[in-house]
Amino acid sequence: MNSQKIQGIGMTSQRTRERMVQRLGDLGISNLRVLEALLSTPRHLFIDEALAHRAYEDVALPIAFNQTISQPYIVARMTEVLLAGLPEQASVLEIGTGCGYQTAILARLVAHVYSIERIQPLLEKTRARLRDLKIANITLKCADGSHGWSQHAPFDGIIVTAAAPVLPEALLKQLAEGGTLVVPEGERTQVLRVYRKLDGKVVSENLEAVRFVPLLGGVER
Repeated sequence: MNSQKIQGIGMTSQRTRERMVQRLGDLGISNLRVLEALLSTPRHLFIDEALAHRAYEDVALPIAFNQTISQPYIVARMTEVLLAGLPEQASVLEIGTGCGYQTAILARLVAHVYSIERIQPLLEKTRARLRDLKIANITLKCADGSHGWSQHAPFDGIIVTAAAPVLPEALLKQLAEGGTLVVPEGERTQVLRVYRKLDGKVVSENLEAVRFVPLLGGVER
């Protein structure tokens, strides 16, 4: 992928990206590494070309298969909360690869990202996109994310990008001691929740109201 396409022009330009990051700072995102990751990641390449002019607005946008790319604030907020509890060289599990935007942000900030997507055709498009962007410290698979990925557990951090009515127990079991898990919970009313495993016990905290597509089981080929 050529550098001009990555840099963007007009409504997808670096200047537009800088304005987005400034807005995120005004909204309370303070982790400079997170802000730099969003500044460096071309969100316009993760959505349909017809919507590229809206890529740096603080809104969720539709992608294929009735899924969405989360608004930049939510991506930044979830990433900032997750990163606050992670050690250096962290291993992170992402449930819901989607278009790969959150995956790409995380890959700039941690040692390795393991990401699961249940919709095979969506995952294949995303795999090609991340390969084109030369993001190498990721491992992807098509599976039911509610089971986690025990082969690579425990994880220092787990991030769930779809709303779970109840957090799957398997994910808590795969969270390392001292680890952090960030998940939207609920159905009609959803809240962003953070779990931390400390001295073998799990403590949780509600952060703010959110709206995500539901976390579904099974696999779509």
